[in-house]
Amino acid sequence: MEAFRGAIINSLQENDILFHNHTSDEGGLIYAYPLIQYKRINSKAAILCFGTGTESIGKLFQHADFDLNLNGKHEKFSIDNISEYNYQAQAWNTRFRYSIRKWMALNQDNYEKYIRIESMVEKTQFLEQILRGNILSFAKGLGIFIDKQVECVITQLSEPTVKRYKDVKLTMFDAEFTTNVSIPDYAGLGKGVSKGME
Repeated sequence: MEAFRGAIINSLQENDILFHNHTSDEGGLIYAYPLIQYKRINSKAAILCFGTGTESIGKLFQHADFDLNLNGKHEKFSIDNISEYNYQAQAWNTRFRYSIRKWMALNQDNYEKYIRIESMVEKTQFLEQILRGNILSFAKGLGIFIDKQVECVITQLSEPTVKRYKDVKLTMFDAEFTTNVSIPDYAGLGKGVSKGME
């Protein structure tokens, strides 16, 4: 998805930071939940937009011809579907079940803490705490105030895999979990969410 993301950004006629989450400063990043995310859904490239990201995406549709340059190779893309949803993300008195793939839960710092934990129960609790933080970051990024305690229980967890991301080794999991917060389908949680590595 990194090549698709880069091709979309390069196809824009004007700079819009919501498409890339970088400031004009050298290497400057915006540390906020990305309102435009690049995904692979049902084996197709997709762009998911939230909040003001839904307004910015219009710039792409107005000017891009979707003859995109993916790592030096030109590919013609066409729009298969555009859908708009009004989604109520909030905490409820019930639980919702979700699955998450390639969840970048552990950076180098908390990986060291994770491997020092011997009990699988405590390891899972540690990851649940991180996932709870990811959900709160998602809500904050969309301007949503959660007025209840966020509950999060991991019900299934894969073996960890390691991926290099921006020259840093990060540990990823596939997981299933329940939470009392409603989250839109395909919304990313954790690191790298704008690039489809959720």
